[in-house]
Amino acid sequence: MEWVLAEALLSQSRDPRALLGALCQGEASAERVETLRFLLQRLEDEEARGSGGAGALPEAAREVAAGYLVPLLRSLRGRPAGGPDPSLQPRHRRRVLRAAGAALRSCVRLAGRPQLAAALAEEALRDLLAGWRAPGAEAAVEVLAAVGPCLRPREDGPLLERVAGTAVALALGGGGDGDEAGPAEDAAALVAGRLLPVLVQCGGAALRAVWGGLAAPGASLGSGRVEEKLLVLSALAEKLLPEPGGDRARGAREAGPDARRCWRFWRTVQAGLGQADALTRKRARYLLQRAVEVSAELGADCTCGPQEGNGPSLFWWSERKKDELLKFWENYILIMETLEGNQIHVIKPVLPKLNNLFEYAVSEENGCWLFHPSWHMCIYKRMFESENKILSKEGVIHFLELYETKILPFSPEFSEFIIGPLMDALSESSLYSRSPGQPIGSCSPLGLKLQKFLVTYISLLPEEIKSSFLLKFIRKMTSRHWCAVPILFLSKALANVPRHKALGIDGLLALRDVIHCTMITHQILLRGAAQCYLLQTAMNLLDVEKVSLSDVSTFLMSLRQEESLGRGTSLWTELCDWLRVNESYFKPSPTCSSIGLHKTSLNAYVKSIVQEYVKSSAWERENCFMPDWFEAKLVSLMVLLAVDVEGMKTQYSGKQRTENVLRIFLDPLLDVLMKFSTNAYMPLLKTDRCLQLLLKLLNTCRLKGSSAQDDEVSTVLQNFFMSTTESISEFILRRLTMNELNSVSDLDRCHLYLMVLTELINLHLKVGWKRGNPIWRVISLLKNASIQHLQEMDSGQEPTVGSQIQRVVSMAALAMVCEAIDQKPELQLDSLHAGPLESFLSSLQLNQTLQKPHAEEQSSYAHPLECSSVLEESSSSQGWGKIVAQYIHDQWVCLSFLLKKYHTLIPTTGSEILEPFLPAVQMPIRTLQSALEALTVLSSDQVLPVFHCLKVLVPKLLTSSESLCIESFDMAWKIISSLSNTQLIFWANLKAFVQFVFDNKVLTIAAKIKGQAYFKIKEIMYKIIEMSAIKTGVFNTLISYCCQSWIVSASNVSQGSLSSAKNYSELILEACIFGTVFRRDQSTKREDHYVRICAVKFLCLLDGSNMSHKLFIEDLAIKLLDKDELVSKSKKRYYVNSLQHRVKNRVWQTLLVLFPRLDQNFLNGIIDRIFQAGFTNNQASIKYFIEWIIILILHKFPQFLPKFWDCFSYSCACCRSPLPTQTPGCSREEAASCPGPS
Repeated sequence: MEWVLAEALLSQSRDPRALLGALCQGEASAERVETLRFLLQRLEDEEARGSGGAGALPEAAREVAAGYLVPLLRSLRGRPAGGPDPSLQPRHRRRVLRAAGAALRSCVRLAGRPQLAAALAEEALRDLLAGWRAPGAEAAVEVLAAVGPCLRPREDGPLLERVAGTAVALALGGGGDGDEAGPAEDAAALVAGRLLPVLVQCGGAALRAVWGGLAAPGASLGSGRVEEKLLVLSALAEKLLPEPGGDRARGAREAGPDARRCWRFWRTVQAGLGQADALTRKRARYLLQRAVEVSAELGADCTCGPQEGNGPSLFWWSERKKDELLKFWENYILIMETLEGNQIHVIKPVLPKLNNLFEYAVSEENGCWLFHPSWHMCIYKRMFESENKILSKEGVIHFLELYETKILPFSPEFSEFIIGPLMDALSESSLYSRSPGQPIGSCSPLGLKLQKFLVTYISLLPEEIKSSFLLKFIRKMTSRHWCAVPILFLSKALANVPRHKALGIDGLLALRDVIHCTMITHQILLRGAAQCYLLQTAMNLLDVEKVSLSDVSTFLMSLRQEESLGRGTSLWTELCDWLRVNESYFKPSPTCSSIGLHKTSLNAYVKSIVQEYVKSSAWERENCFMPDWFEAKLVSLMVLLAVDVEGMKTQYSGKQRTENVLRIFLDPLLDVLMKFSTNAYMPLLKTDRCLQLLLKLLNTCRLKGSSAQDDEVSTVLQNFFMSTTESISEFILRRLTMNELNSVSDLDRCHLYLMVLTELINLHLKVGWKRGNPIWRVISLLKNASIQHLQEMDSGQEPTVGSQIQRVVSMAALAMVCEAIDQKPELQLDSLHAGPLESFLSSLQLNQTLQKPHAEEQSSYAHPLECSSVLEESSSSQGWGKIVAQYIHDQWVCLSFLLKKYHTLIPTTGSEILEPFLPAVQMPIRTLQSALEALTVLSSDQVLPVFHCLKVLVPKLLTSSESLCIESFDMAWKIISSLSNTQLIFWANLKAFVQFVFDNKVLTIAAKIKGQAYFKIKEIMYKIIEMSAIKTGVFNTLISYCCQSWIVSASNVSQGSLSSAKNYSELILEACIFGTVFRRDQSTKREDHYVRICAVKFLCLLDGSNMSHKLFIEDLAIKLLDKDELVSKSKKRYYVNSLQHRVKNRVWQTLLVLFPRLDQNFLNGIIDRIFQAGFTNNQASIKYFIEWIIILILHKFPQFLPKFWDCFSYSCACCRSPLPTQTPGCSREEAASCPGPS
C-alpha cells in the first residue's frame, strides 16, 4: 500500500518540489507525515536507480528537512506526552515521531550533505543531554536514530562515540546522580530498541563505545540495572557476538567485540537467570543459547577472562570437547526453560538431568571444576525463589542431597550460596513438615537432610576455611527474621558438626546473639530445644584457648535455666564434663586474680568471682537502687557447675568432698550473711546482692525427678543457709517493720525479702518444723507488726511517701504470711478460732486505694541520687496505680486465705448476720460485690486471688444472689477471653476460672434452680469450646476438671451422684466429637485427641449398675443419635475427612463404647434408629461402625432379629443404600441383589 500511494502521488505531479511542498503545508497529522515518509522513500529509491531529478531533488530534500521536519521534531520535543492537544495523544504522537524520523533520514540521504546529518545529530544530542528525563527526549532519540546511519565513521567518529556513550548511559539508567530516579522506562526501551542497534550498525568507534559502556567495570548489578542491561544486550546480541559463517576476514572478526570473553557479560546473564521478571529471564536464556550456538558454529576455542582466583572460567569453549559442551549447555538450558513452567509434575522428570550437570562439571581425573559452579547455583536459586512452594522444597532437598552420592570440589561460590540463598530458603517453616504417616516426635525429613549435609560439607572444607564459614553461618542466623522451627533445625544441624576448634570469642558472641535477638519471641519449647543445641554447638566448636572462663560464663547466662540448662539434666552433665576436660586450657580470665592457692583454673575463677561479688565499694553506700539479678545468676551458675565438676573428679579419683568445695567457694558469702543482724551499717547493695545470690543458689541447685532426694549438693547448701536463718530473718524483720523501706525503689527490696523468707520457711519445713525455730518467732512478730502498721495508718493523717510505702510493705508481708499458712498447715500459729490476724483481715476495707502523696513529699523522701525517671514514674498516675493495684492484690490474697479457712461460716441465705465477728466472711454479698469491683481495677495478671475467693463465694450465693453470680461469670470470662494470646498468665487464670464457674456445687445448684445462671454456664461452655478451635488445650482444661470432679462426687454419693453431669451432658457430647478435620500431612497423634480420650475414659469409669450412671449413659446415647441424624440432614452427601464425616465417625465410636452398659429395655426404644442409620448414605468407615454395633446387639439380644429382618426387607425394596454385606443372617448373594446407590 505504501508503494501504491507513493506511485499515485508521483503520477499526479512529476515535480518533487511542488509535491513535497504541498505535503508540508497544513496540520502535521500522523497520516500527512507518514505520506511524506512514503514519498521520500520512493524518491530515494529512484535516486538510487539514477532516474530522479538530479538538480531539484537534493534542494527540495534540504528544504523539507530544514523547513518542515526539523521544526516539527523541535515542537514535539517541547510538548509533553499526553498534552492537551487531542490530535497529539501519546499513540498518535509516537506515529508522528517515527514517521518524521524516517522522513528526515531520507531527506539527509537525498540532500547528499553529510554536514546536515552531523548538525542535526549535534543538536539532538544537546537536547538529549539537557533534558534526558523529559518526555522530549523521545524526539531527540528519533532524530539520532534517523541521522545516525548517515554519519561518517572517520570524520564523525568523535560524535558517534559521544552519541553511543550517551545512549548506553540512558539505556542503563545511569544518567542521574546518586539516588535520583532514572529516565522513564519507555525512553530507555526506545534507546535500546532503536538508537543502539542503529549505532552498532555504524561499526568502528560507535560499536567500541557501546561495548565499552556495557562492559564498564564500575557498573553494578542491582535488580533494575540487570533488567536494563539485558534489554540492551539482547537487542545487540548479533553485533556483540561473532558472526559464524560470515564473509568477513578473520582479522576483521577479531577486531570486533566478543562478549563471550568478558566475565562481566556472563555475570549479567547469570544475574538475569535468577530475576523475578520472566521476560528478563527469557532474555538471559536467549543470550546464553545464542553464545553457545555461535561457539559451536565458529568451531574455535574461546575462554572468558578470569574474574578472580584460579577457578574455572565462567565460559569456555573447546572444539575438542564440543559434544560434551553441547550436551552440558543443552541440558542446562532445558532445565532453566522447564523451571518456567512452575509445575512440579513437569519439573520432577527433568531433575535427574541436574545430576548429570554435576557429572559433566567435575573432572574425574583431577577432581576440579570444569564448569564454573555458579551456573549450578543459578538453577537452585531459581528453584528456591519459585512461587510454587513444592518446587522450592524440591530444590532445597535436591541441593542438600548433593553430597550424599558425590564429593564436589571446594568452591567459594558454594560457600557463599549456602550462607545466602540456601539459608534464605531454609527460613521457610513449611519446609520442615513431616511426611504423611510419620509419628509425632520424629525429626523432619528435611531437617535430617540438612543435618547430614552440613556435617559432610564442613568436613570437606579446607581447614583454613572452616572457621570463617561457621562464623558466617551463625551470624546469618541473626541477620534476618527467623521463625522458631527453622532456627531449631539449623541449631540441631550445627550441634551435630564433629568437634573442631573453629570458633573463638566472635563465634561465642554470635551464638549469644542468636539466643538474645533471633529467638527472643519464639515459642518456649522450641526456644528451649534450640538453646540446648546451640550450647552443644559451642562445646563442640569452641577453641577453648581463645576464650576465657569469663567469656563462657557470660554466654551460659544467655541460656534460660527453666528452658534448657537445668541442673540435673543430661545437658548439664555434658557441660560439666566439657568443663572438666578443658578447664586447664582456657585463656586466663581478666577478673581472676592470684589467690595464693594451688587450685585448678575453674575453682580459682569461681572463688575469685564470689569474692568480687560480695565485696562492697565506697560508692555503693549512697546508691539506693536494688542491683540487677544478672550477676547473682552468673555467680550461682558457675558455683554449682564447679561443684558438680569437682564431684565428677571425686567420683573418678576420690579427692575432695562436696562440702569442702562448697565451703571454699561460699565462705565469703556465709560470713556476710552471719553478720546481717549485727552489722547495722552494712552497705545496702551488699545485703541485696548476698540475698540475691542465696536465692539463686537455692533455685539453681534444685534437681527434678527421683535423683532430687539424693542430691548431696542441695543438702549441703540448705544446711549452710539454715545456719544463717536467725541472722537473715532478724535483718528482714527489721527492714520490713522499722520504717526503713520508705521509697518507691524499696518495693523491689520488699519483694526480695519476702522471697528469701519464703525460701527459709520451705527449708525448715523440709527438715521438720519445730516450734522453737527462729523463723517461727520472726513470722509471728512480722504478722503482728504488719497488722499494727496498717491499723495505725488508718488514723486519717496526711499521707507521706514513707507511710504509704510502709503500708504497701505491711500488706505484702501479711499476704506472704497468709499464703505460707494456707499452703503449709504446720505454720498454723493460732487455733481454729479467729485470732487477731483473722479479725483484722475480716474488717479490711476492700479495694481501698492509697492516696498519692504530693510531688514535693515524694522528692523529700527520695534519695538524693535517685534518678528522675523513677520519680516521674512513681509520681505519675500510671506508676502509682501499679503500686495501688499490688496493694489491692495482696488484700485479696489475705481474704482468700480467710475465706478458705472459715468457709463453713459463710451464710447461704440472703439475710446477713447483724453483728458478725468476721464481717468479710459472714457478709458474703458485700464481699462478692467488692470482688466484682476488684476485677475492674486489677490487671489480668493480678486477678487470681479474686478468682479463688469467687470459688468459695459463688456456691454459697448462687441461690440467693443469682444476678451477682452471673455478673461475676461475665466479668471473669471477659478477662479470660482477652488473654488468649498472653501465654504466661492465660493458663493459670483459665484453670482458676474453670474451677469456680464449673465447680460441681455451682453446676448442681444452677441445674436445680434452672435460672439464668444455668443458661449462662452453658453459654460460657460453648464459648470455651469455640475458643479451643483456635487455641489448643482450652477444652482439655475444662473437660478434665469436670470429669474429675464428677467421678470424685460419684464415688462419694450413691444414687444422685451424677445428677449435675446429666444436666450438662452436652459437654461430654461435644468432647466425644471434638476435633478439627484430619489432614493426611499431619501426625495421627494430635493434641485434640486428649479431649476425646478424657471423655471416653470418664464414660468407661461409669458403673452401669448405678441408676444415676445408667440414666446419664442413656441420655448421652440418645443425644449422640440425635447428633448423627442432625449431621445426616444437614448434608446429604459428604466426603471422607470432611467435618461431617469426622463427627459421625466419633458419634458411632462413642456408641460402641457405651453399648456394654445399655440394657434391653433401653435398646428397644432406640433399635429402630440404629437400624435406620445403617441404611443411610454413609461413608464406608461409618458403615463399619454401625455394622459392628448391630452385630453386637443381635448377638447379645437375638430377640431383635425379626425387627432387623423387617427393617432390612423394607430397605431392600425402597432404599438405594444397602446395609454393609457383613450383616449376620444375610448372605453375600442376597446383599448383592439389593439395589445399590447409583
